Amino acid sequence: MIRIGVAGLLGGLIMFFWGAAAHMGLKLGDIGFRYGSSGTAVLQAMAAEQPSDAASTIHMLPSLPEDQMGDAAAVERFAKDASGKPYALVVYAPGGNPASVDMGATLGIQLLTDCAAALLLAWVLSLVTGFSKRVLVAAAAGVFAALAIQMPLSNWYLFPLGYSLGIAAKHLMGWSLAGAVMAWWLARGDAKNH
Repeated sequence: MIRIGVAGLLGGLIMFFWGAAAHMGLKLGDIGFRYGSSGTAVLQAMAAEQPSDAASTIHMLPSLPEDQMGDAAAVERFAKDASGKPYALVVYAPGGNPASVDMGATLGIQLLTDCAAALLLAWVLSLVTGFSKRVLVAAAAGVFAALAIQMPLSNWYLFPLGYSLGIAAKHLMGWSLAGAVMAWWLARGDAKNH
């Protein structure tokens, strides 16, 4: 169990630092993003529509009110009215983004989630024998993450394809690298057990 825990910790650290390099150095997470706008008018308009106790929410603009989604005529009117017009998916956080001021807590959560994911993958890798097979399984996990999570965001919510492919590349390369380190560590234990 300790062997799997150490492999998970190593994999999590690799993913954490790879994620930093992929985002800050290679800019894989920035493809399709536009920066530099204050968005003041949009944010003021959204704030005016929110209840005073609003929590973070995701908005599809435009969207059909939920109580009309079962009304075939309303759905048809909405589809006709929205056709060819701009669309936006907006994360609205009335209290602002704490990471804009101090990334400490956000980085800590990222490290914890990377280690938790790597720990799960380390356990899966421990069920496989051989360095190459373990690395292939880790790479497959990266592809799985991209196909199961990122590509549906492009399909349903129109995330830019370049962004989704950049994130997919980040997962594939990161989990392959983390998998290689975890496979190396697990192989040390394999040798001791034989």
